[in-house]
Amino acid sequence: MSYSFEYIDIILLAMIAGFIFLRLRGILGKRSGYDGKQSTQFDKIVKEAIVKKTIRKDEVFDEKAQKEFLNGAKIAYETIITDFSDNDNKLTTSKPLLNKDIYNQFNEALKERNERGHYAEITFIGINSAVIKEHKKLDKILNVTVDFIAEVITCIKDKDKKIISGDPEKIKKIYDTWVFSRDTTSANPNWQLVNTLT
Repeated sequence: MSYSFEYIDIILLAMIAGFIFLRLRGILGKRSGYDGKQSTQFDKIVKEAIVKKTIRKDEVFDEKAQKEFLNGAKIAYETIITDFSDNDNKLTTSKPLLNKDIYNQFNEALKERNERGHYAEITFIGINSAVIKEHKKLDKILNVTVDFIAEVITCIKDKDKKIISGDPEKIKKIYDTWVFSRDTTSANPNWQLVNTLT
């Protein structure tokens, strides 16, 4: 009698083991070595991931991206104009927003103004409009040209506070066309002013 119970226990254990084996086989697969089909599927997943990553790096300059860019361009425009109006010997706040050539050009203009004994009084009123004129991608560099219309109160005075140009009481419209640039493969999201066309 005890032997029959032992046989039943062995049969039950064998059935449980067989069930577990079948479950594992279904989950893990039949083969333990190299599987060409699995590799092909894996390659496909990897390729899709690379394509998606490339698309992110290429930064499709769609309507949403253009809107975000213009918001930043307006802030950059005001920052640069305001910094240029400060009566320091060189630009400070706007330096990260300018490429090397533009930074040097602006500083040279500041230096010449200071050497003449002139200083600027500029009050930035606001930007009336900022419109993307064109955008071009050359290899990995994306250049965006923007037409700005802004309002300022500006005048230049000499060391005796005599007005050389401008009017401290009058709002003036200014029209600028600036070119911003960015390396789309760079981790740095910042744009830089690379050219002024007016």
